[in-house]
Amino acid sequence: MASDLNLPESLYEDYSTPDLPVHGPASVAYWIQALQSHETKERALLILSQNKEIRKDLAPLLWNSIGTISALLQEIISVYRTLSSPNLTETASTRVSNALALFQVTFTSIGSSFAILKVYNCMATFRAIKSSMTRLISVLMVLAKLPLYLYPFLNTKDKEKPHEYLRLTSLGVIGTLVKSDDPEAIRFLLQTEIFPCCLTSMEVGSDLSKQVATFIIYKILLHEEGLKYCCVLADRFFAVARALAQMTEKLVEQPSPRLLKHIICCYHRLSQSPRACDGLRCCLPLWFGDRKFTSQLHVRSSKTPISSS
Repeated sequence: MASDLNLPESLYEDYSTPDLPVHGPASVAYWIQALQSHETKERALLILSQNKEIRKDLAPLLWNSIGTISALLQEIISVYRTLSSPNLTETASTRVSNALALFQVTFTSIGSSFAILKVYNCMATFRAIKSSMTRLISVLMVLAKLPLYLYPFLNTKDKEKPHEYLRLTSLGVIGTLVKSDDPEAIRFLLQTEIFPCCLTSMEVGSDLSKQVATFIIYKILLHEEGLKYCCVLADRFFAVARALAQMTEKLVEQPSPRLLKHIICCYHRLSQSPRACDGLRCCLPLWFGDRKFTSQLHVRSSKTPISSS
């Protein structure tokens, strides 16, 4: 099952003005170059992240321009020292969130495949190219070990707005990676212990952070290696089951149909493991027998179908 996990535009503060176009090659090149200067970097991050959908070739331009990825990583690393203190400001958080947004568009873009599509005008060819490009992107991301730079933002338990910005944007990048369904990417995430990071977000994050973190867990569980990883140790399985149960309890007071559906999908996948199925008999939330949960799903599906899951 597929899902779109694009972060809401409202996550980023809107300081854009009409006299700052990014449509032309010169203007895009200017703002990419501006990432290298301390004086213009903040503005460049904002302009490029807010207009990332306008230029389909923005991702390869970012990736291939000299020093750009390094500049983005420096921006991310710069706030590490403030994560465990009250000194993380909303301004700093927004800057890093904008840098993370550019990472996300870099690793999701398949813009070059559209050019090939125009030449061959063949849907079958396009699908093959899209699949290959998506896997290549995930491989590049894994080889560079870029997800590791995001884990500090996921491990913090601070619920303040600046921390939540970083948590949600980081989850969006990881969500992009698991959407590739590349076994190597899943194996990398398991080896680097993504589960504790997601469990922390499921515990302290906003509703949207919980949704994305639960989606990541579900996508990992869909792989046999991910399901085995979760179920091979009792402590590991019960940590996941406990996080799912706690979120379910909170949905009694604060309904969230989309989050509920992600939770149910996780439980369903866990039930396909005989070992996990035995454990679920003693820890499955009793609320699933309550009509309130059934009505949540029914109301949501009657309005607009839930594409994620």
